[in-house]
Amino acid sequence: MRISAKGRYALAALTFMAQQYNNGEYITIITISEELGISKIYLEQVFSLLKKAELVFSSKGAQGGYQLSRMPKQITVLDVLSAVEMSLFEQTKDTVPDKAPEIEKALRLSVFDILDKSVEKALKGVTLSDLVNEAEKHKEGQAIMFYI
Repeated sequence: MRISAKGRYALAALTFMAQQYNNGEYITIITISEELGISKIYLEQVFSLLKKAELVFSSKGAQGGYQLSRMPKQITVLDVLSAVEMSLFEQTKDTVPDKAPEIEKALRLSVFDILDKSVEKALKGVTLSDLVNEAEKHKEGQAIMFYI
């Protein structure tokens, strides 16, 4: 499965925002762009879709920017990708419905429907909080300290 740049950038940006969630501040696209090395213009397009999907909300002005609309543990990867990936969740087109409807039915029931359900289940099972926790495990220079 291939996730587009929009999907990957949306996940990265929202994971970054989830890392900052507890401070309650709005985060600008410029900040995200600089911190993650993603084009500001591209992020504007991504955030337009995220806002439309009500995953983020915005505030204008000097202290403006974006915030997550819900707690990170309430936003799944499925929510994010559904907001920005236009073709990822489209139903698979029919293959041979006219000449071999029995093969078409077999493909749909034994492959395509199972794959769709598996992908949906997997993406529903991962939240922004999970991504933040995983990212924290992989921070450079982070050592585990044991105290006795």
